[in-house]
Amino acid sequence: MPWDTQDYPDSLKNLDTAVRKKAITIANGMLHEGYEEGRAIPIATEQAKEWYSNASEEDINKVKQMTDKELRTRDEENPQNSRPELMEKGEHVIAHEDGWAVQAEDAKQPSEVFEKKEEAVNRAKEIAENKGTAAIIHKQDGSIQENISYNK
Repeated sequence: MPWDTQDYPDSLKNLDTAVRKKAITIANGMLHEGYEEGRAIPIATEQAKEWYSNASEEDINKVKQMTDKELRTRDEENPQNSRPELMEKGEHVIAHEDGWAVQAEDAKQPSEVFEKKEEAVNRAKEIAENKGTAAIIHKQDGSIQENISYNK
C-alpha cells in the first residue's frame, strides 16, 4: 500500500515537509519497482535530502503542494520521477576543507562532511550499498584510491 501524509514510516516524521513528501514519493516508486520497505525507506530518505539540497524554490514548492493522491499515484503514472538522477550515481569520498566529504557523482555539494577519512569512507560505503552503486574513494590529491562496487 503506498504511503501518503497520513500514513508514512515513523523515520520520516522529523523531516522538513518538502523532504518528507519527496521521500514518500521516492519510496512509493521504489516499492512499485519491487524494493522491500526496509531498503526503500533509507534510500528514499537519503535521496530526498540530496534532492532538497539541489532543488530550486519552485521545485520545493511544487512538492510541498502535492496532495496525498498525487503522492500515492504519481510514480505509477511517471516512473522516472521515482528515482532521481543521483540515485544511479556512485558516492565519492573527496578531500574537503573541513576534512573528508561524501558526495554523489554530479552533486553540487557534499551530503556529509567528516573530520576523519575513515568515517567518510564508512558512510559512502553504506549509501552506495543501499543504492546498489559504488563507493569511489579518492586520495588527498584527488586521484582514485579505491573503487568498491555494490551493483546488484
